[in-house]
Amino acid sequence: MSLDQARALDAADPLAFARERFRFPDDKTYLDGNSLGMMPASAPERVARTVEREWGEGLIESWNEAGWIDWPERIAARLAPIVGARADELLVCDSTSINIAKLLGSALAARPERRVVLVDESDFPTDRYIAAAIAEQAGGELRAVSAEAISDALTDEVAVLLLSQVDYRSGRRRDLSATTADAQRVGAIMLWDLSHSAGAIRVDLATSGAEMAVGCGYKYLNGGPGAPAWLYVRRDLQQALGNPLPGWMGHARPFEMGPDYVPAPGIRRFLTGTPPIVALAALEAGLETFEGLGMAAVEAKAAALADFFIEAVEVLAPEATLASPLGAADRGAHLVFAHRHAYAIVQALIARGVIGDYREPNLMRFGFAPLTTRFEDAWRAAAALGEVIAGRVYEGARFAERRRVT
Repeated sequence: MSLDQARALDAADPLAFARERFRFPDDKTYLDGNSLGMMPASAPERVARTVEREWGEGLIESWNEAGWIDWPERIAARLAPIVGARADELLVCDSTSINIAKLLGSALAARPERRVVLVDESDFPTDRYIAAAIAEQAGGELRAVSAEAISDALTDEVAVLLLSQVDYRSGRRRDLSATTADAQRVGAIMLWDLSHSAGAIRVDLATSGAEMAVGCGYKYLNGGPGAPAWLYVRRDLQQALGNPLPGWMGHARPFEMGPDYVPAPGIRRFLTGTPPIVALAALEAGLETFEGLGMAAVEAKAAALADFFIEAVEVLAPEATLASPLGAADRGAHLVFAHRHAYAIVQALIARGVIGDYREPNLMRFGFAPLTTRFEDAWRAAAALGEVIAGRVYEGARFAERRRVT
């Protein structure tokens, strides 16, 4: 393994041109795009235009003249080819947590004879917190089981199966279509959290047959910190489902200000409050970075980067143990390695400008955002990891607790 080999792979990379769509700090090797994506080069101008011209000059008229009122649907149309959905099945709105709450509530109402929400006990904690609260409010229950027990736990009591396609810790990937079919076989509704999938691997919601999905905008979609999330509801189900958080933006005639709620037709009924326009402008810049890119090529790049990093760590940092699936088809676009001093090692890497992440209890997490990460970045990170471990520079160090958004 060598820096020259990494640079040769970068020179042959068919997606290398996509890096020109981003702004990069000079002093960082960034392998945390699975937590927060790089800033698109167009984002500052796009946000400034919204703030200075549309808001500053257009003021209230920009809801019509700049089309703000339609942004949740118009910007969602840019997401459609990334997740394999039709534009009228998607909305950009709210946060991932709020969207999970809305869709879980809607799904439980559609299965009144069933009260169980089934989840993987190791999935991202917020998903479980939300699911437990919504199930309790509906008079039902949350069942959290191991990943291996999901299939056996799918009974005719289950109203909704809520799962992350890519595990936020290990990077393990579930088969979208096969898992959806398992849920539907017992009459359960499938709700996917695609926060660690969309923008990194190929996702085809239409082919999977899934009824519902959610995802965030700030990871691989490069929408900026706290970017709006998105939701998906299959077209044929939209009219039969309600929004348990009915707000004026989801009303069929929002500006009549009538006393009774009448849901808008189609996907728009899942809107609730006023859209965050400035944040949507930044997210649109992030989605524009995918223009002209096929998701099969994006996934192939992610797989090649991760494979290269695994080989590099085996050579340069053999004390780190791979804790993600070895096969590319079984994982997303991030890897975790175990080490008994993982937290201190990650802090030492960050001090050197190599940005990865730590997850309990002993995992070092490295993300390979296909549009921005180079093979050179992967090699430099592996080399730094080897130097830190070999030099024991972390031993005896005391670090303050670090809180980071996943």
